Amino acid sequence: MHLSCTKDGRVICRRGQQSRVVEGASSIVALAKQALSAGQTLAEAIDASGLGDPVDLSELLREGMIDAPIRHEDPAHLHVTGTGLTHTGSASTRNAMHESAATDETDSMRMFRMGMENGKPQPGEIGVQPEWFYKGNGHTLVGPGNDLVSPAFAEDAGEEPEIAGIYIVAEDGAPVRLGFTLANEFSDHVTEKHNYLWLAHSKLRPCAIGPELLVGELPDDIRGVSRIHRDASVLWEKPFLSGEANMSHAIANLEHHHFKYDVFRQPGDIHIHTFGTATLSFADGIETQDGDIFEIEAAAFGLPLRNRLKTSSETGPVTVRRL
Repeated sequence: MHLSCTKDGRVICRRGQQSRVVEGASSIVALAKQALSAGQTLAEAIDASGLGDPVDLSELLREGMIDAPIRHEDPAHLHVTGTGLTHTGSASTRNAMHESAATDETDSMRMFRMGMENGKPQPGEIGVQPEWFYKGNGHTLVGPGNDLVSPAFAEDAGEEPEIAGIYIVAEDGAPVRLGFTLANEFSDHVTEKHNYLWLAHSKLRPCAIGPELLVGELPDDIRGVSRIHRDASVLWEKPFLSGEANMSHAIANLEHHHFKYDVFRQPGDIHIHTFGTATLSFADGIETQDGDIFEIEAAAFGLPLRNRLKTSSETGPVTVRRL
């Protein structure tokens, strides 16, 4: 089952090839709260609400009517975060970016090796913690079809095709996963390459998600394609792999090491947590430019995620006034 949200306040449920409006639902968040209150699953809450008119989801996406599948009425209570070095092919690119000497093992390679050795613990056990980073709050979130805006001071504007988990924190402080969606964990790889201690700076960028939320468990083997379109042609294209079969960490281990912090278990908060990738156009020498279209698709998630790159105008130094 897949869920989507429209910009005019409808929730669309897709089962197989048929898409229908969920009756009386104003958002996926509202459905989730209804399910939690009634002790239901999300699917049971949808069945209780009922399904109405059929819609053409692809046409709605073409018309620019599909929004991100999750938002919060107060953007400060939505957190966008992520993990890196979690996929079995992710170490080589990062290692090359952070290499200091041919004989040295970089911190990136050490982190990756730790995940390979203890990133998938047995049930009931806790594995090694991954690399973790913060991207922003609800103001960072970009829906399908909208521009990914790179700040004027950025040195690079590169895509990262990923899977994101979508969560709401219940009234008792327990995190509840609503599902998974495609994500473009947009980053500045040149800034990171200068010095890996600038990773935190490189990640403070917009993040695009959607257009469909996959409800249920994530398939073990996700196979997708990441593309960059320029001037009506494909500039770059490469397959990407995700799912636990292609990862050095279990999803449950990544979730634990995010939600183990009390600050991330505040009732009513929403979390979008990206799980990493091994595929970057930057690794192939691609330099993006304004107008490029990033496209990420995987059959398990239905419709593709597309966003155009745009650079913000120069603003000069930020000054702080004294009160």
